[in-house]
Amino acid sequence: MRYLITGGAGFIGSHLADALLADGHHVHALDNLSTGTLRNIAHLKDHDRFSLTVGNALDYHTMEQAVQTCDRIVHLAAAVGVKRVMEKPVETIRTNIGGTENVLQLAHYHDTPAVIASTSEVYGKAMQKDADLDALSETDDCTLGAPSKRRWAYASSKAMDEFLAHAYHDEYDLPVTSIRFFNTVGPRQSGRYGMVIPTFVQQARAGEDIRVFGDGTQTRCFTHVSDAVRAVTGLLDCASAAGEVYNVGNTDEISINDLAERIRTLTGSSSDIVHIPYEEVYGPGFEDMQRRTPDLTKIHEAVGYTPQHSTDDILSDVIEHVEAEEETSRSGDSSPAEELEAFRS
Repeated sequence: MRYLITGGAGFIGSHLADALLADGHHVHALDNLSTGTLRNIAHLKDHDRFSLTVGNALDYHTMEQAVQTCDRIVHLAAAVGVKRVMEKPVETIRTNIGGTENVLQLAHYHDTPAVIASTSEVYGKAMQKDADLDALSETDDCTLGAPSKRRWAYASSKAMDEFLAHAYHDEYDLPVTSIRFFNTVGPRQSGRYGMVIPTFVQQARAGEDIRVFGDGTQTRCFTHVSDAVRAVTGLLDCASAAGEVYNVGNTDEISINDLAERIRTLTGSSSDIVHIPYEEVYGPGFEDMQRRTPDLTKIHEAVGYTPQHSTDDILSDVIEHVEAEEETSRSGDSSPAEELEAFRS
């Protein structure tokens, strides 16, 4: 099969490319390198079944050329990270909705099955609203904050992506599947955009304060990227997944305070753990979710998915990756232009 992965130089996209190539497929990655990086795919530059287009999913002409030559699309390109969303709300909305609309329209025109990446963020404050809700299932109501709260721009844009996917399936019979990722983490993920685990690891290793936003009692479930990729490849091969949405995550719940402490211990760091009010980081009125735990019944029944990696597995892999990145950076950084030239040569 010939796969197009938008966001293919990104964190999840590069790992998915590795998996599809290992299974004998062809992969065409499209990425504008705004958050993705050529370092993520440098090991693939000489692979005879891998190709790269540096381009934007918002560019209809570029997307059409890519879609014409593929058998399936995995649309991962998006504005990511709370920090980036808060700083660039217009870019977030345009990128997430406009890029997905291009993908779905072209998939319809060329009769190409697609997978659309969504997020657990679409559930919003559902678990706060219903104290008896122990895990979030795909049919639960989504409870978002007011449109004036910039924090909800990302969740709303990804919810619209799901609405679009359902509309194309219902109206045009497009075989499209939506996936709600729950806090996917692992090697190659950057802390530049507010991703908590690589950020904490970098702070701990540098001996800096480990900065916990809020009181740290909020809990999350983190998913190893290899588990997430296994879920995606399983759904790609599942014909009955068309028109459906699936949670992809882990049920191993941990508070951010415990996460910071565990990272400090695993890195042997003497860093202090400090708490920073949300408004100092994101401005007044920022809202967060206290809990976000997935119900994985649906995807388990569809493709037998069960996460294979614990939180400690994730932390060990991220720490190892950050150590390797630090070693590489000491040998000298290249500019994006230099990296692109090296990749093409």
